[in-house]
Amino acid sequence: MEFLLDPNVAYLILLVGMLLGLLAIVTPGTGLLEIGAFFCLALAGYAIYNLSINLWALIILLLSMVPFIYAIRKPKRELYLGLAILGLVIGSVFLFATQNWRPAVNPILALVSSALYAGFLWLVIRKTLQAAHALPLHNLAALVGQVGEAKTRIHRDGSVQVAGELWSARSEKPIPDGSSIRVVDREGFVLLVEKTVP
Repeated sequence: MEFLLDPNVAYLILLVGMLLGLLAIVTPGTGLLEIGAFFCLALAGYAIYNLSINLWALIILLLSMVPFIYAIRKPKRELYLGLAILGLVIGSVFLFATQNWRPAVNPILALVSSALYAGFLWLVIRKTLQAAHALPLHNLAALVGQVGEAKTRIHRDGSVQVAGELWSARSEKPIPDGSSIRVVDREGFVLLVEKTVP
């Protein structure tokens, strides 16, 4: 475990752990992200415990979670996501202490890793949040009252063409193939229909 005490290795493990942890917050329930984050953060914690750290950088790291949580709970909060990423990058680069103000992490490694980390977080988190807050393309409730055509014989089951799409359908009375129908209700993705009177 001696290799974990190299600030560069500890920094990379910390970045991976934070990345997996943030992804686990945005997309909970997979289990894999949570386990990976726990494992990486435990290894990074071992390094933090055994290496000298800058307390102010640790505080910045922890405080960066506040704008992150705010950004994922409210749509259109890219400024807060940017602040969270900036805090995570600064806090992680300067976390391990040296005799002077410079970071213990190799500057080239820190620059490349931070740029990749920030870019990945910006893209993935924003797209994940956009997908989570997107409204459904189909308003299924709007199908009630629509008129369409029976594509098969309909009674206990069948198919109808409504609003330009093929739907599973059911009716109380048999409806012959090719008849004009009206949607009276729906049960999930199954439309309840009746034959329209000409």
